Amino acid sequence: MMEYIKKYIVKEEHTDWQGNMEGLYYPYYLEDCRHAYIKEILCFDFEEEARNGISMVLSNYRIQILRSLKGGSNLSVSCTVFRDKSASTLLHFKQMITLRGKIVTLGLFSSTCTPSNGGRSFLPPSLNRLLSRVPLLETLSNF
Repeated sequence: MMEYIKKYIVKEEHTDWQGNMEGLYYPYYLEDCRHAYIKEILCFDFEEEARNGISMVLSNYRIQILRSLKGGSNLSVSCTVFRDKSASTLLHFKQMITLRGKIVTLGLFSSTCTPSNGGRSFLPPSLNRLLSRVPLLETLSNF
């Protein structure tokens, strides 16, 4: 699977009184990019799948903020998917926020699917087929 990149401009209302982007917006931009990747590249439509009784949910995430962003910054957010080495029902999304080619934020988000009415986690057959060629994430400790 290819790396997916989406461009954003930091909105002024996402900044604090110093002009720095508020901490809660780093995961916001990562999530927006990840959801676009899941819909456009993995062809998993959250609303349609929910109507079919399937929910994609986060099971874990880590974010490392290396530099602050300012309002008006033109940033790029990337997303790449990996399969889990030991759990066939987990997907891992490695993400980065970059500004002028420099890494600002690293993120690792783990997801699975569950039946909307409860039950064991799984990946739908359509995702399993598509992800059969996706590399394994060897370790969660390194982003």
